[in-house]
Amino acid sequence: MESGTDAEYTEYVSARIPALRRLAYLLTGDGHRADDLVQQTITTLYVKWQRARSADHLDAYVRKMLVRTYVDEKRLAWARVGLFREAPEPAPISDAGAEDRHVVRGALSRLPRRQQAVLVLRFYYDLPVDEVAAMLGCTSGTVKTHTSRGLATLRRLLGDSDAAAFQFAS
Repeated sequence: MESGTDAEYTEYVSARIPALRRLAYLLTGDGHRADDLVQQTITTLYVKWQRARSADHLDAYVRKMLVRTYVDEKRLAWARVGLFREAPEPAPISDAGAEDRHVVRGALSRLPRRQQAVLVLRFYYDLPVDEVAAMLGCTSGTVKTHTSRGLATLRRLLGDSDAAAFQFAS
């Protein structure tokens, strides 16, 4: 890249890393995985910077890159490698002394990746169905289905008493 475009890329990425990391953390639930996801996204962004900087909404373009990287990560061979002698049991979801967001995060982490991505984008980022569909490369109906199934699973995982505390809109 030319030095002018390098500086432009560096300035953009420096300003957007906190927001990208928040999104990545919401998707992964793990700070280290979130950092890896952001790193992978900004590396890809560097390679595609000439095309990306001409996008109408650069933030939406980069957010889409990050979400698609997260969803596609599960398909890669290294994602199936386990470094444990035995598969670890999922952490028990307990609200005894834990803040509500940790309980919801635990339940959210048990959903399939696409459902996680849809719920985070719809309810945390407050994006409309059509925009989420465009970001994930699917139809609006698919987003609605993932939303419905994801919320139903969250309600089941959180139980009736906890679900009443969290008013998720369908």
